[in-house]
Order: sequence, then C-alpha cells, then structure tokens
Amino acid sequence: MELLRFATAGSVDDGKSTLIGRLLHDSKSIFEDQLEAVERSSQQRGHDYVNLALLTDGLRAEREQGITIDVAYRYFATPQRKFIIADTPGHVQYTRNMVTGASTADLAIVLVDARKGLLEQSRRHAYIATLLGIPHLVVAINKMDLVEWDEVVFKDIASHFEGFAAGLHPHEVTFIPLSALEGDNVVDRSTNMAWYDGPTLLEHLETVEVASSFNHDKGRFPVQYVIRPLTAEHHDYRGYAGTVAGGVFRPGDEVVVLPSGRRSTVAGIDTLDGEVPEAFAPMSVTVRLADEIDISRGDMLVRADDPEPRVTQELDAMLCWFSEQPMHVGTKYAIKHTTRSAKAVVRELQHRVDIDSLQPETRASELDINDIGRVSIKVSAPLMVDPYSVNRLTGSFILIDEATNATVAAGMVL
Repeated sequence: MELLRFATAGSVDDGKSTLIGRLLHDSKSIFEDQLEAVERSSQQRGHDYVNLALLTDGLRAEREQGITIDVAYRYFATPQRKFIIADTPGHVQYTRNMVTGASTADLAIVLVDARKGLLEQSRRHAYIATLLGIPHLVVAINKMDLVEWDEVVFKDIASHFEGFAAGLHPHEVTFIPLSALEGDNVVDRSTNMAWYDGPTLLEHLETVEVASSFNHDKGRFPVQYVIRPLTAEHHDYRGYAGTVAGGVFRPGDEVVVLPSGRRSTVAGIDTLDGEVPEAFAPMSVTVRLADEIDISRGDMLVRADDPEPRVTQELDAMLCWFSEQPMHVGTKYAIKHTTRSAKAVVRELQHRVDIDSLQPETRASELDINDIGRVSIKVSAPLMVDPYSVNRLTGSFILIDEATNATVAAGMVL
C-alpha cells in the first residue's frame, strides 16, 4: 500500500493537535480505550466537549518532564493509503523541530487560524516547506466555525497567501476551509460550507499524487561502517554498510570510490535477510566489492556510469539557523554531511531572507535563531555533494557547535 509522509505546521494554538486528533478519530484510527481515556481527561479538565487534541498530549507531557522529543510522529491508515504524520510544535523557538519533521515529508499542511489570517510563523513554515523541496502544500484554514463559516474570510486568506507565495514557486498549493474542532471538511464533508466544492482534507491526502522523494537516477552510497568479522566462518568477508542515498546498485555494476577515485565492481549486496539482486534508496545494505580497496567511513560509492557528485571543500547553501547564539561570519563549526564529518567555517553571509517580503537582506551581518540565509562555507575535508534540489540526502548537512555538541543549523546545498 502506498505511503504518504506529511507534516503539520503553523503558529501556536492554530489547532494542529486537534486536527490530528480529528483525523485519527473520524477515520476510525484510534482504539476504544484511547477514546475513553480522552473522554475522561476532557471531563477532568472541565471541557464541555471531547478534546481530541489530548490524543497527542502524552508526548507533550514527556517533553515537560525533560525528555527530548523533537517531533511527535503518528501513524494511521485508510483502505487507500498509509500515513505517517510529523506533528511539529508551533512555537517560534521550535522552528528547528519543524525543519526536522518536514525534512522527509511529501506534503506539508500549514494551518492558518481563520480569525488571525496569515501570521509570520505561517509564512516561515511555508517558506521552509518549499525550501525543503516538499512538493505538495496544503493551506488548511482552520476554525471556520469561529468566523461564521464565511466564504469571504476563506478567499481573503487564500488570496493573501497566493500573493505571499508567488515568490516561493511552490509545486502545488491546495486551500481547504475546515473546522478541526467540529470536524468539518477534515474527514467528513461540511454541511456548513456548501460554497466549498473541493476535497476534504482526508480525500486530498488519499488522492494526491506522490512521487518518491528519493533520487533513483544517480547511484550514491555513503559508507557508514566497514564490516570485517574476522571469524573462521567469515575470515575473508569485507563489506561496506550504509544506506543507499540515490540510484540503484546491482552486482556487476562498476563503481567509483570517492574521494579517492579508485574503481571496482559490486560483487554482492547483503542484508539481514540474505543477499539481494539490487539495492535502492533508502535501503540499508552491505555492499561487497570485487577488489580490496582502502575504503573507510565517510567515503562514497558512486555508480561509474552515473554523473558523479561534486567533490568540494567550498559550499554555497541556504541555512536555517537553530541556535540562540547568532551565526557570525568566521565562526568555526563541525559539519556532518551524509556519513562524513569535518570542520567548517562560514566565510560569507550573502544575504538573510526577510520572511515577510521574501526579499534578500544583503546588509545582514548575522543569522539569529529561526533566521534563514544564504552562506558560503569552507570545509576542512572534501565532501561529495549534490544540489539539494537533485538529492535531498546528499544535498543536505547540519552544522554543530563543537563546544556544546548542539545542532545549530540545517543546510541545503545550492
């Protein structure tokens, strides 16, 4: 059955948790005891309705207890499709969590409170979604029950968003008016908004055409671990374990080892279930080669008949800055790209993006928390990169503060 990964995003209190709870409830994807627990909790908290947002409160409580959970994932299925939901927090300080949750998504739902219209955080999330290359964007205009189901309100917000998004060039944007609290246009069609003739949210999720976000054209295999058992049974075994980041590998394929440039042939591909005739993204496998070549973690196997990635120590990239400590030009960080780590220094901040106008601020001297900007980076060791628009795995990286070991930024190679 086909799988759709999607992320929910938006500002605080725009109803993301309620929407997820409504999707799970109305699609009959929760157990009876879960619903009974939510009903009891709703009564204990004095709600005069069943608060479906409580279905996601278990993880929120864990966060309050100090357990770090960046993104809460939920799973459900209908007869048409399986779904993985990345529930990302709406607070500005947790924008990094939205980046994490959306980085593997095929579709992003940006919720907008019909009473408040498009807020800065809504615009930021929409921008990040397009920056991450998410092909499908749903603008869910929520809380329509609180604006008297007014079509004019819906059209005004949709028009405002279209004006804002003109500079983003999103692949596809769908506007859906709904009430997560009342259940209108989430799973069941609303009788309060007869003027809307588009799909409900679930109908759209079940039918939107999803192409794989993995690149199956250019063979990329970052080596994560060299396996040499040195046991009597496997005395001569040498395999290279990792996750296929692009393309298809088969026994007999000639491969190039980067950055050394040495060549060999794939002798076999192993998994826990035995040898397989081919491996493609995102399979985790162990590749055996016909020749003994010096290969270590961080090297990359590339199919010889595919165009090679760029081997470089100079990167131009878009950064989403996560840290409360601003990014200054000249500061040194650790960089992690696929399975390779190195030192990095930001040599130039070319511009910061004004989230309101989407215009570049060329006079900016730093990136503050949640800022997005274009930078030039110098790396201490060669990286094998593709543009993020070509391959989301070999085109992305993170920057790490070496003193605190905290991730301070996510980057997309241009």
